[in-house]
Amino acid sequence: MNQYPAWKYILIVVVMIFGFLYALPNLYEADPAVQVSAMRGELSDTVKGQIEARLSEKKIPVKSIEFDKRRLLVRFGNTEEQLAAADQIKDVLGPDYAVALNLAPSTPAWLQAINAQPMYLGLDLRGGVHFLMEVDMDAALQKALERYSSDLRTLLRKDKIRYLSIRPQAEVLQVKFRSAEDREKGRELIHGEFSDLELKDVNDGKAFALEIRVSESEVREIRKLALQQNITTLRNRVNELGVAEPVIQQQGDRRVVVQLPGVQDTVAAKRIIGATATLEYRAVDTEHDVEDAINGKVPAGSKLYKDRDGRYHLLKNRIIVTGDQIINARSGFDSQGGQPQVTVTLDGKGARKMLEFTKANVGKPMAVVFIENKSTTRMVDGNPEVVNRKVEEIISIATIRDVFSKRFQTTGLDSPQEAHELALLLRSGALAAPIRIIEERTIGPSLGADNIKQGFTSVVIGFVLVLVFMAVYYKVFGLVADLALAMNLVLIIAILSMLQATLTMPGIAGIVLTVGMAVDANVLIFERIREELRNGNTPQASIHAGYAKAFSTIADANVTTLIAAIVLFSFGSGPVKGFAVTLSIGILTSMFTAIMGTRAVINLAYGGRRLQRLPI
Repeated sequence: MNQYPAWKYILIVVVMIFGFLYALPNLYEADPAVQVSAMRGELSDTVKGQIEARLSEKKIPVKSIEFDKRRLLVRFGNTEEQLAAADQIKDVLGPDYAVALNLAPSTPAWLQAINAQPMYLGLDLRGGVHFLMEVDMDAALQKALERYSSDLRTLLRKDKIRYLSIRPQAEVLQVKFRSAEDREKGRELIHGEFSDLELKDVNDGKAFALEIRVSESEVREIRKLALQQNITTLRNRVNELGVAEPVIQQQGDRRVVVQLPGVQDTVAAKRIIGATATLEYRAVDTEHDVEDAINGKVPAGSKLYKDRDGRYHLLKNRIIVTGDQIINARSGFDSQGGQPQVTVTLDGKGARKMLEFTKANVGKPMAVVFIENKSTTRMVDGNPEVVNRKVEEIISIATIRDVFSKRFQTTGLDSPQEAHELALLLRSGALAAPIRIIEERTIGPSLGADNIKQGFTSVVIGFVLVLVFMAVYYKVFGLVADLALAMNLVLIIAILSMLQATLTMPGIAGIVLTVGMAVDANVLIFERIREELRNGNTPQASIHAGYAKAFSTIADANVTTLIAAIVLFSFGSGPVKGFAVTLSIGILTSMFTAIMGTRAVINLAYGGRRLQRLPI
C-alpha cells in the first residue's frame, strides 16, 4: 500500500530538474552595463574601437564587451565604473548614438544555451519613470475632417461644380452651393467618391448647404488608427533611448501607458517622447556638381544633405510635400518585379502638389528627408546645459517613373526589412493626434532596491515561520511539507522565468499568499491522517485515507481561488494582473508539490512497510 508506479516518480524528478535549471539564472546578479545603439543605421567596428580606446585611456576596467550591428553592450564590475564609462562613451561618440545605463543579465552560457533566463523586474523593483498619456481624439477627428474638406475641394473643382464654401463645423463638414442644382450634382459626385460619408440637405434660406458627417464606423476607425499610430511613434522614440524592456501599451480606447525601467531623468524622457519629427519630399538637384557643393560652392536654391550612409546629395530648396500630408504608408512588393516597395498615400493638398511636380519631372530623382528637432543635456562647468539641434537626413532617393498624385510607390529599397522600416518611419514621423501626459510617476533606483529587499524579506520571513511551525507541529511529516514548499517556490520562479514575465511588488504579494495556501493543503491532509489514526486505523490505511479524503476539499478550495484569480486577470489593470498571474501559477504548482510531491516522499519513506506508529 502507498506506493506510486515508477513513471510518477520519474515525472516528479524530471519536473524538479527542469524547475531548478530554469530558476537558476535568477541567482546570478545582473552586471552594471552601458548600452550603445545608433540613432540611424547600424553600428560599425570603428565605434567599438573608439569606445575601447577611450576606456583604456581613462583606465576604466571593463568586464566584457558584446557587439553586434544593432547593439553594443559594455559590462562593468560596479556602478561607479559604469557611470564614469557612460560619460566617456557619450563624449567620444557624440549625439548620433544613444548611450543608456543598463543592468545586463550575467547568465552563464550553458544556461543561455537551453534558453534559461532570469525574470524581468518591473518598474517598482528596478526604478524608472511611468507616464499615462491621453490622445486627443477630438483633434484626430478634426484632422480627418480637414483632410476630407481638402479632398472635397479638389473633387468639386475637378468636375467644375460651383460651391461657396467648405467648412468643418464641430463633427460635420458643411458645403454651401449657389443653387439646388449644384448641390444635387455635388451630392451625387461626393456619394460616388466617398461612400463612407453620410450626406444631408440643409436649407438656411440664403444658400443651399450639404451637411456631411463621417459615419460612426469611420469615426471608430479614425480613433483606432490615431491611437495605434501614436503608440508606434512613441515606441520608435523610446527605442532611441536604448531602454531595455520598456512597456508601451494601450489602456482603454484613448490612453497609452509608457513605463521606462531604469530611466531616472524624467525631463529627458519627456523631451524625447514628446519630440516632433516630420518628413519632406524634395527634388534632387542634378544640374550642379555635388563635389563643388562639398567644397563650398553650394548653388543658389539648393542645399547639401547627408544620407544614412553619410554620403552627400544636393537637393532643391523647394519642398514638394511634407509629412503632415502623408495619410498612410504601407510596405509590400512590386507586382511586376517582386521588389520591396512602400506605398504612400497623400491628402488632397499633397496630392495636388505631387501631381503638378511629377508632370514636369518624370525620369528625375526625388528624395525623402527626415527632419527631427532634438535636445541633449551636457554638463558645462558642473551644470546641466540643454543643447537643441536639428537633424536632417535623407532616408530614400527614388526615380520618378510616371505621373502620380495621391498614391505612389517608393522603390529601389534593398530588402523587405528596409521597406518595412521606411513605411514605419513615414507613418510615425509625427504623432497622428496631440497627446498629453495626465499622470507621471518616478521611482528612484534606491526605492526599487528597497522594494526588492522588502519583498525578498517578506517572502523569507513568511517562508521560515511556516517551515518552523510545520516541523514542530507535524514532525517528520512537517519536514516533508517544508520540502514541498521549497519545491513550490522553485517551480513558481522557474515558470515565471520561462514565461519571461515581469515581477512586480503585487506579484511578490501573490507568491507570499501562495506560500500560505500551499501549506494549507498539507495541513488538511495531515489532520485527516491524525483523525484516521485516532479512529484506530493502521498507519498505512490512515495515510491512504488521509490523502484520498482531503483531496476533494483541497481541489475545491484551489479551484475557487483560481477562478477568482482568472477574474482578477481578466478585468484588472497592470499590477492587479501581476498579482493574479503569480497567484494562478502558485495554485497550480502547489497542487503538484503539496499533493503529488509530498505523497511521493511519504510513499518512499513509509510505503509498503509494516509500521506501528507515524511521526505526525
